[in-house]
Amino acid sequence: MSNRNSQAAKSAARERIRAERERQKKRDRMRRQLVVGASVVGGLAVAGAIGFGIVKLTEPTGWEAAAEAPLVKPAHTQGKNGTEILIGDPKAKETLEVFEDVRCPTCASFEQTTGAELLKNIKDGRFKVRFTMYTFIDGMAGGEGSKNALNALGAALNVSPEAFLKYKSALYSEKYHPDEREDLYAKDSELLKAAAEVPELKNNAAFEKAVKNGTYDRWTMDMTALFGRKGVEGTPTFLHGDKKLVMDEIPRRRMTPEQYRELAVQNFRKMIDKEFGPAKGTGAGKDAGKESGKESGKGSGAGGEKGIREGEKDPTGTR
Repeated sequence: MSNRNSQAAKSAARERIRAERERQKKRDRMRRQLVVGASVVGGLAVAGAIGFGIVKLTEPTGWEAAAEAPLVKPAHTQGKNGTEILIGDPKAKETLEVFEDVRCPTCASFEQTTGAELLKNIKDGRFKVRFTMYTFIDGMAGGEGSKNALNALGAALNVSPEAFLKYKSALYSEKYHPDEREDLYAKDSELLKAAAEVPELKNNAAFEKAVKNGTYDRWTMDMTALFGRKGVEGTPTFLHGDKKLVMDEIPRRRMTPEQYRELAVQNFRKMIDKEFGPAKGTGAGKDAGKESGKESGKGSGAGGEKGIREGEKDPTGTR
């Protein structure tokens, strides 16, 4: 091979090597650009994901979200946001206020022993009853059974006041009412079991849908916000106007369930007779009427003889 050919071959080889190096540099530059671009995009994606996550974490959930949902009031309610549950003969001049929490064991005891007596007074037109339902035990014991049951009570009230009263009795009954430490009423299935005891609610598709969908969850939260209304922070509590009514305590001694119930009813009747006067047809004399009714009614505080005023509002936090 001549020197000329040898030089040409070497020159061509060097050119190929140089060209290959240039191509490699271009590939390296492209790779770096892609990596940087991907890092930027990835960083933006991560930042976006973090931002989205923060938004999600700060979004209200569960019952907090329910408090901001559109309000659906049950039928047969009055007052601000439908939180006035007033049941009884509209012509009844007096109003007894009853404060309860569905998970409250003392409320359950009252309903199981004396609930029928309260209902009889309503039926007889002796007074109307305004129910204020609290849910504070959910916060004290944990869970959501009080609120979930109150939504279901709203669904029952939407059917009729009678269905509401019967369903409330079923929820408080010995058969269904759980220990307050057991959040059984957080389960819709348990609420529907008790509803099967009420003819107006059994196999009622609209009622069941409202229970499962939480139709009255927002209304429940508005009712919950009434905690402390008129200074009431415990259940069961009974008010006539601004006056708190107090039942005698049942002596702590051994007795049968029947004896306990009899004493509970007697104490309730004594409390009611003292405030509203003896029931019609009891044969009580005029002097007894003065002592237990009209005279004590004068001391009932604001609105004592008239109970709550028609259309009374429920400003949250009013005490």
